[in-house]
Amino acid sequence: MTGDTRTPFAENLARIRKGRDLSQEQLAEAAAVGIDTVARIEQGTRTTCRPKTLRSLANALGVTVDTLLGAAPEQHSRDVDFMPLRRAITADARIPGLDDFAESRELLPLSELTTSAHSTWRAYVDGHHAELLHALPAVLTDARRIVRDAHDEERAGAHRVLSTAYRLGAGIAGRLGLDDLAFTAATRALDAATESDSPEVEAAISLRYLAWTLLRQGRAEEAERVATEAAAVIEPRMLDRDPVRAGVFGNLLFNAATAALFSGSADRAEDLLAAAHAAAIRSRGDTATEAAIFGPRVAALQRVDLSVRSGDPERALRLADTVPEVDGGDVPAFWEAGHRLYLAAAAAELRRDRAALAWLAEAKDLAADWVRYQPLGKATMTTIVDRATRRGGPEFAELAAHYDVIA
Repeated sequence: MTGDTRTPFAENLARIRKGRDLSQEQLAEAAAVGIDTVARIEQGTRTTCRPKTLRSLANALGVTVDTLLGAAPEQHSRDVDFMPLRRAITADARIPGLDDFAESRELLPLSELTTSAHSTWRAYVDGHHAELLHALPAVLTDARRIVRDAHDEERAGAHRVLSTAYRLGAGIAGRLGLDDLAFTAATRALDAATESDSPEVEAAISLRYLAWTLLRQGRAEEAERVATEAAAVIEPRMLDRDPVRAGVFGNLLFNAATAALFSGSADRAEDLLAAAHAAAIRSRGDTATEAAIFGPRVAALQRVDLSVRSGDPERALRLADTVPEVDGGDVPAFWEAGHRLYLAAAAAELRRDRAALAWLAEAKDLAADWVRYQPLGKATMTTIVDRATRRGGPEFAELAAHYDVIA
């Protein structure tokens, strides 16, 4: 194949391998992958690979995954081809011509599939979109293959992983503005959840993504209904200390509160967040898993963000001072970055532009790629640029460029 038809991944793999003075056989041995895998990637006949393979190749070459994929830190991952993801989400063995497209027919052990799914989830919460878009199609294909060929408990476990993968597909599709594809992925996640080894919890998690996609489609009342009814099913009992159920319950209430606000009921949104906050206080700190991102700090962040969306920036900034620090927990960078965007919006509305710029800079540092997809960041930076009376300097210009205010 010519260089014009190969992907950046194929070209980079060959270029870096040669730059390291390695043969295909030597790279395959160092990465513990098949020589056929290296050859087909470089030829361009294999365009996706599993997360483990991707990381093994990058480690063997001494580069990051982003470098290997050709996704420089300053590049917009919206420029990455998402067609493999579309094909992976919509693949269906019942439809001629739309069955799975992966070359390999090997059946992964369920434990390895679970590890791959966790790796793609980590890329999702860390905002590594290029890595996620590359690896997720393979995870979806591998999970469907185990669902088709395995038996009993292993098949149920594979359905759980498949549900997780479809949810990640819904999440990244939504971030890219592909709302109909996100809805398709969320409904397929729900289908897989009902066949999993934990159907009640997995279905509730999938319904949270479904509510989110409904909200993105402008269907706020339906989104609130889906989220509140799912929360009622999964709600922990009085003495139930299960962090998974509590996290899923709380996240569903977050979705419901946002939907209620979009429907024009700020009071109902406050009530829903109060219930989520009460559940968070009973939890054992902030946690971030494939099931939910939840805890006292996360719930407090939601209250601040809701105040901004409600049009009360002064209250939002007061509440921000009361947000607890993370105590032995884990709040993903993109959640923290989103909180900074809301604080920046509140400060800008109060014409505290210096503070707003500082929060926009923090959001960029926390999750540079993720913030590019957030209209709130662009709108806030545009407001500041439009009313600036003099040059703001190199950092100001860099922020304006990063938030797409200028080309």
